[in-house]
Amino acid sequence: MIKLFVSDIDGTLLESGKKIPAKNIAAVQKMVAAKITVTIATGRMYRAALPVAKELGVNVPIITYNGALIKSVEGEIIHSEYLPKNLIVEIVNFFESKNWYMQSYSNDELFYPFKNEYSELYETAQKVQGAEIGWQGLRERTEKVCKILGITANAAETLERTKILKAEFGDKIAVTKSHPQFIEIMLPGVSKAAAVKILAEKLGVKKSEIMAIGDSENDLPMLQAAGQSVAMGNGTDEVKKSCTFVTGNCADGGFADAVEKFVFGGKDFNGK
Repeated sequence: MIKLFVSDIDGTLLESGKKIPAKNIAAVQKMVAAKITVTIATGRMYRAALPVAKELGVNVPIITYNGALIKSVEGEIIHSEYLPKNLIVEIVNFFESKNWYMQSYSNDELFYPFKNEYSELYETAQKVQGAEIGWQGLRERTEKVCKILGITANAAETLERTKILKAEFGDKIAVTKSHPQFIEIMLPGVSKAAAVKILAEKLGVKKSEIMAIGDSENDLPMLQAAGQSVAMGNGTDEVKKSCTFVTGNCADGGFADAVEKFVFGGKDFNGK
């Protein structure tokens, strides 16, 4: 029996930059009525994830910044892991030396060195507004930074820069991808999976009672940490291979279909 249902947001619950489909909201409300705890786990900043949780009617802690911050809808911090000041400065210096675009999040506010098509892309998709503060400004905004985000031109550039970052910083950082153009940088050990385990322990839920759904590389640890997992049809091949089930595309209501079939189907399914 599923007692905890964990969902990614972008590419899973909703298409990036769009509203949550009514059928997905109905699916979540059906689970809540059945006494299933529903939460969201996202790479988004808390401020950008909160409206989604409120629209769903989810009144439990939500997992943000790829697991670095678990915070309730009411604002209670359940768990947090912040990058140290000296490491933030090192990362900023490195990005500046490469002239790579990056953005940082201090006290749940968005900052970037200069405004360009990447900052505008992010602000539009996440429905948040950031501030242009220059490279020195980023070196000074180091309080409560959960993650740093690099944005690239394409998937190939993301892969190349990820390799360079891992070679430069080694085990001082954790690097993952939440979107073909997004490089997520957090503390080692930070992931959606680790956050799900923390939340499950607080709720007294076993791994076998957890179902997770997602589409992207940064969802993989979370999906593998759940007793049962669902890959979106628009998910990466790696995600699909790793999951118990595969549902339809985000644009076609794959989320709601997965809830109906795999949570309320009333019978065992044999995976893909």
